[in-house]
Amino acid sequence: MAVALVSAERSKDPVTQVGACIVNTDNRIVGIGYNGMPNGCSDDDMPWGKNSKDILNTKKLYVCHAEMNAIVNKISADIRGCKMYVTLYPCNNCAKIIIQSGIKHVVYYDDKNRHKDEAKASQYMFDKAGITIRKYNSTTTQLNIGTLKSRL
Repeated sequence: MAVALVSAERSKDPVTQVGACIVNTDNRIVGIGYNGMPNGCSDDDMPWGKNSKDILNTKKLYVCHAEMNAIVNKISADIRGCKMYVTLYPCNNCAKIIIQSGIKHVVYYDDKNRHKDEAKASQYMFDKAGITIRKYNSTTTQLNIGTLKSRL
């Protein structure tokens, strides 16, 4: 989960930074992603707002979610049976991509959107597809990003 949390720091989203990390059955990292604009689209030129009368002026139609980026950026040809660590409960679109990729286990850090219909749809699809999903339970020392940054 620490790698997902650190990768979230790369996101330019001013409101929600999300990170994802895929590991194989040997717990080796095979994919990392964070939420951001598509390749070739400058973060400075794209809208990052959440609320606007015109949906084209919001990030909703443009942002690539961390889960999708982790899957697209994978370094392994096959990620079937892998586990994904993600900092935010996956939306319904990410759930579909996770299921289609063959990932079998999802561990999430924050479930602030769990009450939304998109998250309920995710849970339904995960259940039907036999994907295990659980909240991350940390029994270790808290990761301090500030301390990590000062060492770099």
